[in-house]
Amino acid sequence: MTKEKIAELIEPYLEEGRLFIVDIQVSAGKTRTNITILLDTDEGIKIEECASVSRRLAHYIETNDLITGAYNLEISSPGIDFPLASKRQFTKNIGRNLKVILKESIEKVGVLEDVNDEGILFKEEIKKTKSKKVEPIVEAITIPFSSIQQAKVQISFK
Repeated sequence: MTKEKIAELIEPYLEEGRLFIVDIQVSAGKTRTNITILLDTDEGIKIEECASVSRRLAHYIETNDLITGAYNLEISSPGIDFPLASKRQFTKNIGRNLKVILKESIEKVGVLEDVNDEGILFKEEIKKTKSKKVEPIVEAITIPFSSIQQAKVQISFK
């Protein structure tokens, strides 16, 4: 079963767009197919919501004999360390610290200020040395989605 087919099958269980797909992984193991679906909402997804979608999707797969043989179906949230991939994920994380790696292998760390259809507005903290004192300088930059290789939320324990 392909990712596209699974995305099509799960669509009716996404509560008219309140839930959204972050990632789908399908891998064939020695004895069974493993299907992992990561879902989220703009407010964060609860384990009960994942369980509900999992039960309903598994029932549909079983009832319609869509997968022959054994399979594992796992539906969960992406977790805080999972890279941001969609505009909706970026929007959900406005105001948070991000580490963005550009396609040119340049790393930027700062605060996600805004998101639009083309990319993100990012306030990068640049450390400038001046007579042995470190003065942070904040620079607002726009980064197009097409330039982002990977973006992750940075957890602060301050």
